Amino acid sequence: MILHKGEVLFRQGESGPLYHIKSGMLKINRLHADGTITLVNIIVPDEIIPHHSLISPNQYYGTAVALVTCEIEVLDPAAWYRDLEDDHKKCREIALLLQSKLRMMQQRIDQLSEVSPAERLRKLQHWFQTFVSVSSLSDVLTQDEIGQLIGLRRETVNRLLRAQANRARE
Repeated sequence: MILHKGEVLFRQGESGPLYHIKSGMLKINRLHADGTITLVNIIVPDEIIPHHSLISPNQYYGTAVALVTCEIEVLDPAAWYRDLEDDHKKCREIALLLQSKLRMMQQRIDQLSEVSPAERLRKLQHWFQTFVSVSSLSDVLTQDEIGQLIGLRRETVNRLLRAQANRARE
């Protein structure tokens, strides 16, 4: 299936199949009881989501929205879980998928641990470019979302992006 930028793959609280992201990038937003929305994850090619349902089914934790055009394979949950029971190699495959996600999260923690806000932004931009080619993070994320990913206020992100644009013009 093809999912275009801005289209929703699944919504928080729903139940359904697993998905293999063949290309593209998604964001996972979580709606809180007070109405605020938080960006909780970025999904990249070759991931199978939702991660918390790889071993047993569970409701979707957040809403998955395409950041760019994505090619997605819908995985039959009954066949997926049956294969887990029958093929222990499948369990190793899942462990490797989760290990890969943990390593990606370690990179994200590295971005957050930078002292300089400008360096946090630069590392996030570099990380994004390894998965999708965008001219600016603002093409796929709002300044609030960028700030959520690197622990900065939207105003700080705005100032940093303006400074980058000014340097690029010089």
